[in-house]
Amino acid sequence: MATIEAHRSQPARDRKNVDGAARRRLPGWLAVCGMLFAVAWGGNEFTPLLVMYRLESGMSVQVVNILLGAYVLGIVPALLVGGPLSDRYGRRPLMIPAPILCVVGSGLLALGSNSVALLFAGRVFSGLALGLVMAVGTSWVKELSQAPFDPEASAGAGAVRASLSLTLGFLLGAVVAAALAQFSPLSAVLPYAVNIALTLVLAVAMLRAPETHSRRTRGDGAASGRLLGDLLVPAALHRRFLLVVVPMAPWVFGTSATAYAILPNLIAHRVPGYEVGFSGLLCLVALAFGVLSQQAAKWVDSPHSSRAVVVALGLAAVGMALAVWTASTLTVPMALVAAAVLGAAYGLLLVSGLQEVQRIAGPDRLAGLTAVYYSLAYLGFFVPAALAGLTRWLDYPTMFAIGAVLAFLSVVVVALSWRRHLPTAVDPVDPWASRVSHGRV
Repeated sequence: MATIEAHRSQPARDRKNVDGAARRRLPGWLAVCGMLFAVAWGGNEFTPLLVMYRLESGMSVQVVNILLGAYVLGIVPALLVGGPLSDRYGRRPLMIPAPILCVVGSGLLALGSNSVALLFAGRVFSGLALGLVMAVGTSWVKELSQAPFDPEASAGAGAVRASLSLTLGFLLGAVVAAALAQFSPLSAVLPYAVNIALTLVLAVAMLRAPETHSRRTRGDGAASGRLLGDLLVPAALHRRFLLVVVPMAPWVFGTSATAYAILPNLIAHRVPGYEVGFSGLLCLVALAFGVLSQQAAKWVDSPHSSRAVVVALGLAAVGMALAVWTASTLTVPMALVAAAVLGAAYGLLLVSGLQEVQRIAGPDRLAGLTAVYYSLAYLGFFVPAALAGLTRWLDYPTMFAIGAVLAFLSVVVVALSWRRHLPTAVDPVDPWASRVSHGRV
């Protein structure tokens, strides 16, 4: 990349001075992680309040689940456009709108406690912000977690740092929102006001992070290549991506949505008066185990096989089986156990999928392929609405049992590609087309 090459071409003395100044400042990767954290907070603060909107605003389960998934309508376009555009124009220009969109989204949610239209719009704006940080921010963190910006970082540090920032944002956003809604006045406003303040503060830090991906240009200064070619993300046709990443991606947020969107509504009647707080507790349990599993990912992941993805999908299958038991017994302890296992599956799925993507993508296609991965992952957020719509024909234990079978089949599909089509080098003519162990893509 041009920015990195320019750094390497500097005289050693100048480079030492630059690196020393950088170490005295907030690390660039940490500044960008702060924005991932704030926007993820804004994306998940709504989730534990689903019970509140259903009980206090009179919205049906189907409506609140549609609102939960509405932000996918913002996430996917932002991912699929923002990621490739940042590969073309740089990370910073595409990240700057994220905090603005996040603040607008939280503001609309704060104003819309009794308006489905305002809540829907707020969720879409929150999704637009989250889509940008997940595609662009994740790539930016990865690049800031390697030489010359952070030469001491270990391989895979970028994926772990980005996924941890997102998961911690999801966790604290949900827990703080639930606590404020359960125990404070202005329960429908204060959770969102906190996120607005947090986002504005961390946006200032993000603006000081160094650019890592210079705009691609021809000799006349115009952007090189065809924009349509960037938006199509041809790296998504890599066989490793199709056979390993695609089967696992929807389970990333399918597991988490099951843990803290479906289970709270099933168990809410068991904790009268504390429905919102209990919803927040399930979020805390699921995402805390998600953080722990991401910390364990470095021992499970292997660049030579799909071991981490297989283990993560196995956890997803076990978690769905526990969800069957929970939906059958409707007991609080079982709900907590199921949420813990589903959360652990979510965390390991998220980081292992990112690591697979970062191995497959060349440096000029990283954000674009990351965007495709997250777009597939967020299909899982439609699970609560889909299951709510199917309740006229199937009960939840049956639907969760079907989910457990599908998760097990996903394990089989990924395991069959255990060592197949591993990227080992980058083609100098076409950087996205990695050479693989069994020939070309």
